[in-house]
Amino acid sequence: MIQLRQLTKRFGRRLAVDGLDLEVRRGDVFGLLGHNGAGKSTTIGMLLGQVWPTSGTASIAGHDVLRERARALARIGAIFEAPSFYDYLSGWRNLEILSAYTAPASPARLREVLDWVGLSGREHGVVRTYSHGMRARLALAQALLPDPDLLILDEPTNGLDPEGIHEMRATIRRLHSELGLTLLLSSHLLREVEQLCTRIAVLNQGRKVFDGLLSEARPPRPWVRLNTADPDAALAALQASGLITETRPGGRFVPSEGVVVSQLVCRLVALGIPVDAIAPEEPTLEEFYLELMRTGSGDPGANRETPPFTPT
Repeated sequence: MIQLRQLTKRFGRRLAVDGLDLEVRRGDVFGLLGHNGAGKSTTIGMLLGQVWPTSGTASIAGHDVLRERARALARIGAIFEAPSFYDYLSGWRNLEILSAYTAPASPARLREVLDWVGLSGREHGVVRTYSHGMRARLALAQALLPDPDLLILDEPTNGLDPEGIHEMRATIRRLHSELGLTLLLSSHLLREVEQLCTRIAVLNQGRKVFDGLLSEARPPRPWVRLNTADPDAALAALQASGLITETRPGGRFVPSEGVVVSQLVCRLVALGIPVDAIAPEEPTLEEFYLELMRTGSGDPGANRETPPFTPT
């Protein structure tokens, strides 16, 4: 669906995006991660034809964005940067006007997208009376008007309260499962990406430092957490016995090769150390991401061979 090849953008001396190779396949929910200023929005701007690349190519559904912009963007919906509306007009009238810039939408289509985003019954209210969450849903309705195959969302939950984030997440899931949309989601909220995406790429200062399945974005070491009255003494005893290798504050450790939890418990009990709880920690995307940011380019996926790809 999306193919980027050596996509590069310089703003004067600043290298915003550095030789980015990226593929988003049809049906993906793809997360583009990175800190503020990592190059996420610049990448999306080039993909939408709003930012001119310094070099490289970007294509959507096999159409080059620069040479065939109209065909490339024909079935694309996007929320890019802060959406703007006519605050003194209704949500319905805003959608009528905004759709006229590309292809006017029928009243039936307006009702359909408003229902999809949960604004039915509020569409005739003046936009200045909308909450931040309602404005976000109106922006999503606008993105759905062209009946897209691909939906690009740049920080879609930015500024939303927890309830609004939950509602947006549920809507994105429905759009993917019921309409079969391909989604490219840019965000720095790791928890949201972890709950929504199947594949991710991580940018750090304009460079890709990981690209792969979300299931691959896990710390390679199986950390275990021990709860006891004196975790430091307990870990020191286990390390002296050769049962564990690395340790971290808070009773966290890595077992030695081949050692299972039951062996650790038996050893602690034999030493007279009471164990309140001991369990493997579920690895998180946050740990993986922070490790990538610490190492800069020490990633497991950035230089991986990319399988043959046929644009869809």
